[in-house]
Amino acid sequence: MTTITDIVRRHADLPDADAEWLRTLVGDWQLVSDLCFADLVLWLRDRSGGWSAVAHARPSTWATVFYDDVVGSVARPGLAERLSAVAAGGSDPAPPTAQDDAALADEQPWQVDLFPVRRRQGRALGDVVAVVVRSTDPGSTRTPGRLELVYRESGTHLLGMLAEGTYPYGSAPTGPRRGAPRVGDGLLRLDADGVVTYASPNAVSAFRRVGVVSVSGRSLAEVVTASLQERDPVDEALPLVVMGRAPWRCDLEMRGSVLSLRAVPLLRGAGAVPERVGALVLVRDVTEVRRSERALMTKDETIREIHHRVKNNLQTVSALLRMQARRTDSEQARLELREAGRRIAAIAGVYDTLAHEVDESVPFDSVVDTGLANALDLASTDGRSRVRLRREGSFGRVRAADATPLVLVLNELVSNAAEHAFPVNGSEDPRTGTVVVTAERDGDALVVHVDDDGSGVAADARPGLGTRIVENLVRTELHGTFVREARPGGGTRVTLDLRLR
Repeated sequence: MTTITDIVRRHADLPDADAEWLRTLVGDWQLVSDLCFADLVLWLRDRSGGWSAVAHARPSTWATVFYDDVVGSVARPGLAERLSAVAAGGSDPAPPTAQDDAALADEQPWQVDLFPVRRRQGRALGDVVAVVVRSTDPGSTRTPGRLELVYRESGTHLLGMLAEGTYPYGSAPTGPRRGAPRVGDGLLRLDADGVVTYASPNAVSAFRRVGVVSVSGRSLAEVVTASLQERDPVDEALPLVVMGRAPWRCDLEMRGSVLSLRAVPLLRGAGAVPERVGALVLVRDVTEVRRSERALMTKDETIREIHHRVKNNLQTVSALLRMQARRTDSEQARLELREAGRRIAAIAGVYDTLAHEVDESVPFDSVVDTGLANALDLASTDGRSRVRLRREGSFGRVRAADATPLVLVLNELVSNAAEHAFPVNGSEDPRTGTVVVTAERDGDALVVHVDDDGSGVAADARPGLGTRIVENLVRTELHGTFVREARPGGGTRVTLDLRLR
């Protein structure tokens, strides 16, 4: 996906700080376009000395004047002359109405205004980085109401801040939650003291939902403070937002409803410390959005708790089987109970990992490294570790539906190698060896090799319960194939060719 930074790099050689400044501007200028009821085009001086359009915003509050994409267009001579004059620090040499915009194929007389973009470097103001062109259709003959007048004046103020390096804001944390308010959701205009001088109808309706009947002509901070109840949660950024002092977002929770607030300070002056002359506060009722988020979080927590309890139950069953094995006189019964306990413990390892994950997949490498090492210990008939385990390659993330049968298959193969490939043969020191598990992952295709350097496969060996479990799981659950063969140089190689979900 092409980003604004990629487009800028394609047309010009800007310092990284300037390119990042333009990226920040484009990331937030939909607000300005909606306030101005106008299209915004970002023009940049390109390597040839001309001007190229690198970004375009269409208003969601008004009809666009450009139905074709203008990004990549080259400015015509008349507009290029105006852009160069503004970039050099001069005034716009053309009248407000022009017909030479590069994007105007039908030569309609849009009202075109130019605004230079500068970036602050510490407390100093840098050179012009780019120029924003505001194109408005003056064809509407109806008299604008107060809402349109306030919106247009606010948008023009923000465009004026571009030349003073005070917009976009260098640091404006917004948080990861959804529900960012937009211009159409509701807008309050505050003066320098935080008093509401204008409230849009949608903003009035939003505050009425939290019990605030009137906000116009009153200090927004005092109104909110007086309406908060003792047990209402208070966002730590709320005071700065309702006073319009910082370009931050916060949530206001009162009486079972939630409003998302975003402050947009209005500054004036290109000096070291610009003067704050007011602010805009965007308002959106996000009660249903937050309720959905909480329901989703509750669902995730419930799923993780279920995984945790399943893991605990499986571990309990495994422990009971081991206890029963110790109390059984029959050696064959003892061996069967230990095998059953080992298999259940392997499944418990998958659920233990799922209990700590957000989605329904697990980082399978950690399951292999931990679970198979435990399987080796349990499979050691003399209580001592005779076999070393090594993993090569990565399994990646595996969905829970595949992780359970896969860990059972690997558990059986590794345990079988530990028990049968390295016999003690009555010697005082047991024979040592190595089992290597190699994973080759390509998308949903997974090839696994389990190699041991043991005594190899006997020609007349009959498949036991473990082998039948592996064959059945590989065929029915993992939709793959299972091949056991002699390993070059001695030992056994098992190859699993699987197709994961």
